[in-house]
Amino acid sequence: MPLALDPAAQDLLFREARTANTFTDEPVTDEQVRAIYELVKYGPTAMNQSPLRVTLVRSAEARERLVPHMAEGNRAKTATAPLVAILSADNEFHEELPHLFPHFPQAKDAVFGERPVRESSAAMNAGLQAAYFIVGVRAAGLAAGPMSGFDHEGVRKEFLDDDHTPLMIVNIGRPGPDAWYPRSPRLEYEQVVTSV
Repeated sequence: MPLALDPAAQDLLFREARTANTFTDEPVTDEQVRAIYELVKYGPTAMNQSPLRVTLVRSAEARERLVPHMAEGNRAKTATAPLVAILSADNEFHEELPHLFPHFPQAKDAVFGERPVRESSAAMNAGLQAAYFIVGVRAAGLAAGPMSGFDHEGVRKEFLDDDHTPLMIVNIGRPGPDAWYPRSPRLEYEQVVTSV
């Protein structure tokens, strides 16, 4: 077999997994979210950067503050999802590098001393980590509904600060009976992969 991962796990993580648009009312526990993070924190990033930050929107008051910032088509599902996570990039991630990348602690200042360099790197590496997070949600037997349709600046002002850039908002839970749109096509191998 070309893949080491069990076919059932392949289905759970990729082939049968879908972006959910509705959810049951079964709660998502802190224990589940911790298990997701403890798994996906090992996903690779450049220089072991860890810029992803996860803000869990649990309270009714916080949900009321978030929903108006969502695009119209994303409001109802965000209002009713069991859990909503704001995934953002910490543009000051470099402060952690002496601990996270100990064989080159000077990287904090030598590579990431300038804010534009940090912002670019944080966006790319937090994007990687966000993808791992979504796969981790699937590994927990849950469904994720990632969305970029929201007022990014509004969410930043409402929930974050100037050092954090919102990347996406993810609804999380057990999929409802009408959770799925029909599967959209994907590009074929020959359209994507070239050898040189």
